[in-house]
Amino acid sequence: MNSPVYQTVIVGGGFTGLFTALHLAHEHYPRSVILIDQNERFCFKPLLYEYFSGEMDAFQVVPRFVELLKGSGVIFVQDAVESIDLHQQQVKLASGNSYNYSNLVLALGSVTGYHHLEGAKEYAFPFWTQADAIALDRHLRDCLQKAVQTEDIEQRRKLLTIVIVGGGASGVEMAATLADLLPHWYSAMGGNSSEIRVVLLNHGQKILDADINDPLRPIAEKELQKRTVPVEILTGAEATAVHSNAIEYKSNNQVNTLATYTTVWTAGTSIHPLIKDLPISQEHRDRRDRLLVTPTMQLLDFPEVFAGGDCVAVKDKSLPPTAQVAYQQGANIARNLKALALGEDLKPAKVNIRGTLLKLGLNDAAANLFNVLEITGESGHLIRQGTYLTLLPTPIHDFKAASDWLDEEIFHHHLDPNNVGKKVVQAVEVVGAGVIGVLAARKLLKMLGNEEKPD
Repeated sequence: MNSPVYQTVIVGGGFTGLFTALHLAHEHYPRSVILIDQNERFCFKPLLYEYFSGEMDAFQVVPRFVELLKGSGVIFVQDAVESIDLHQQQVKLASGNSYNYSNLVLALGSVTGYHHLEGAKEYAFPFWTQADAIALDRHLRDCLQKAVQTEDIEQRRKLLTIVIVGGGASGVEMAATLADLLPHWYSAMGGNSSEIRVVLLNHGQKILDADINDPLRPIAEKELQKRTVPVEILTGAEATAVHSNAIEYKSNNQVNTLATYTTVWTAGTSIHPLIKDLPISQEHRDRRDRLLVTPTMQLLDFPEVFAGGDCVAVKDKSLPPTAQVAYQQGANIARNLKALALGEDLKPAKVNIRGTLLKLGLNDAAANLFNVLEITGESGHLIRQGTYLTLLPTPIHDFKAASDWLDEEIFHHHLDPNNVGKKVVQAVEVVGAGVIGVLAARKLLKMLGNEEKPD
């Protein structure tokens, strides 16, 4: 008879998976922990735009797992998961290796969803990973270089027209970034930056519709027009086909064609194939095929399996698929895994959403803090970057020593909307927007439930 295996296997190294592993190490979890991901690097997706634009470095946005996990005791395995056997409690890898588990954490996230649209997978550029960012960078630079060299007006127009499909947060952030970045690149090559055309194609009548960033829509619409080249927003425009040199879309019951060599796809996600293949009945999934979990983040039929992030839905509770949700779920899963190992009671996961952050161009963003205060422009940019940098699972950005005392002075009345605005204005006048970005980030982080950030 085989001895029981007391080890926890985490499948997927996104926010939920990585932070589950780090919190387990931080809380001195008494069992071995194995983190499996097919990539060498963790991708901090909210800051992928900054990596693409050169505003931030690779070590900040896409650090290596081995560096992040150094000294944690967590074993990192770089391999693709081939199958997950929930009944035999085993994970099989593409390399032929397999791992048995006493507890499993499913943190596979989601994948780019093309919705079976003709040509989308073949010709549109996704923006989900470091490899995606590199591929898009090379393609766009190649297009700009060809545009500088051609005298064919129609050809140049195709090369300089970029279409972003999807008017959610990802599409808005991508459009704003490209509308600032590409004119700079093209001018440096000797081109006329005013020839750059950035088009945001949105199926619905409003951008950011039904999105957590919905309150920031008026700001986003205004800021998109203030970019180096204004973003053209086409609403009520349903993409119907993507070709290598054009995109077709339906608007007002007419099919239109927009000539372009660059279509960027930000029109949604799909469930991860491994999650889709699990032997979980449809009644224990939501309408998007995500796994339903208990308030303690366990599968309904397999309580030894925890899951979080984009691949799950908490039963009877609606949460947006954002980094702040996945991060907090990872911390909660870690606490419950430790409680389970020690024979203690498990507690329902607590997720606090206290703000949203939206990139609106180079050095520009909007921050909605606690749903009582909106900050835009460079200050919003500093708050956004400060918040995300504080979330990074490394000690490279430790704001504590320099700002604790100011933090309490500025934000201890943050629950009072009038005091929040007054304190922020006073603080900006005293210490400048840069410091306020850091302090707001730290306070927002605390409000997000990050009192126990792993070392």
